[in-house]
Amino acid sequence: MASAGKVGPIAAPEAPSTVERIETTAGVPLIFELSSEGRRGTDLSPRTADRRGAELLGAELCREDLPGFPELSEPQVLRHFLRLSQLNFAQALEFYPLGSCTMKYNPVVNDELAALTGLAGLHPATPAHLAQGALELIARMEAALAEITGMDAVSLHPAAGAQGELTGLLMVRAYHRKHGEVRHKVIIPDTAHGTNPASCTLAGFEVVVAKSNKRGYLEAAEVRRLMSDDVAAMMVTNPNTLGIFEPEIQEIAAALHEHGAMLYLDGANMNALLGVAKPGHMGADIVQLNLHKSFSTPHGGGGPGAGPVAVRKHLEPFLPLPRLKHSDAGYEIDANRPDSIGRMRSYHNNFGMIVRAYAYILALGGDGLGMASRLAILGANYIRKRLEPHFPSATGEPSMHECVLSHDLEKRADVSTLEIAKRLLDFGIHPPTIYFPLVVPGALMIEPTETESKQILDSFVDTMERIYDEALNDPERVKNAPGTLPVSRVDEALAARRPILRWEKPLP
Repeated sequence: MASAGKVGPIAAPEAPSTVERIETTAGVPLIFELSSEGRRGTDLSPRTADRRGAELLGAELCREDLPGFPELSEPQVLRHFLRLSQLNFAQALEFYPLGSCTMKYNPVVNDELAALTGLAGLHPATPAHLAQGALELIARMEAALAEITGMDAVSLHPAAGAQGELTGLLMVRAYHRKHGEVRHKVIIPDTAHGTNPASCTLAGFEVVVAKSNKRGYLEAAEVRRLMSDDVAAMMVTNPNTLGIFEPEIQEIAAALHEHGAMLYLDGANMNALLGVAKPGHMGADIVQLNLHKSFSTPHGGGGPGAGPVAVRKHLEPFLPLPRLKHSDAGYEIDANRPDSIGRMRSYHNNFGMIVRAYAYILALGGDGLGMASRLAILGANYIRKRLEPHFPSATGEPSMHECVLSHDLEKRADVSTLEIAKRLLDFGIHPPTIYFPLVVPGALMIEPTETESKQILDSFVDTMERIYDEALNDPERVKNAPGTLPVSRVDEALAARRPILRWEKPLP
């Protein structure tokens, strides 16, 4: 094996799991193509005992037959979808260093607890007096997140990080209007997540871009330069999207507060701060969290997510409905909230995600959460240091839970960051986030999280070194990757703009 300091012949890292998986699952036909008339499966579960579709919906809306619907046996259905699942790249199957998204392992115990009948079987419209256990869990989770963030009150209502952003901004707008002001601008750094300016626009604000300095962080002087009485707030991620801590965050908060503006802290990168530092101590007025990132609930497939918001006391009256209150009679829904921004969604969010995150917090405790953050930081800096000879860091500042790296292969071998990412797939490794943040040309944003061992990190480094060597000595292999997957190079832009979501039987 070549050392990290030079490029030489590198033995292929072991990837039998990927190769063997592809050999047994490549060429999976569509389920429609497996159909044969007369094949059946049997559902003996209790839910089949009372099928009153026609009675509930009306006979005219129900049909016994669905033309073209595939007819298969139970083993065929099971094998088909199991094979498809094995074609996925998932955190439970391989290293998944997707920077800024915190793809950490989802402990099985979380799922077991969320599946408890008293929780999973509870109807969302159950009256409060019959749902005291679930409401107490919500209240305890709010208290735990308030302690973790150093804030005064929490709402678990928003269903995703982006909806949490919108919720926070709507509270900012409501607060200023309550005090007789209509402010139009929100400051956002040039390293921000793309959802930040989108949320501002959706909330009716104008975005003002703050330039980060050459070292990759935002200076308080830049914020002061942009400040006016028309600025409602500033949104900033800390650690930022370069993976570095904002060292002037308290000075920035003070500059905002001097003009009556607020500091919104995007908690997408909270995995570096859990049990270590609190946004409330940094001067934040609002912080949004991602339970599907920092707190180990499932992440991907479009949801379900959970994006709670935590606020300081002056914003508590504006939190969305529903809110809980506790009395001698137990937990009740507090509807008397005249300053609330109202509902952002139905019921009590994706409740199963809240249960999973609460289980994670209870399992680790304060010390465990702090250890998780420190291990995530250690892993990111270990990868950064080992890859430094070939993939140097985009900044000289210490990395937090993720590192942003660059490379010279575009100039030396006409090999792009996208092609490096595609080649990683051949080794059973999901690529890191690429070309982000936008201020770093050809960026590779790598986040190992606390999940991964040194052995896994070393294997990833070895693979990256091999790809670097291939780019210089056999560039076509990298440029044509992946070569071991059922689907080779695809046009992602076309697939996103013109997805084919419905199967149509070929004409004879």
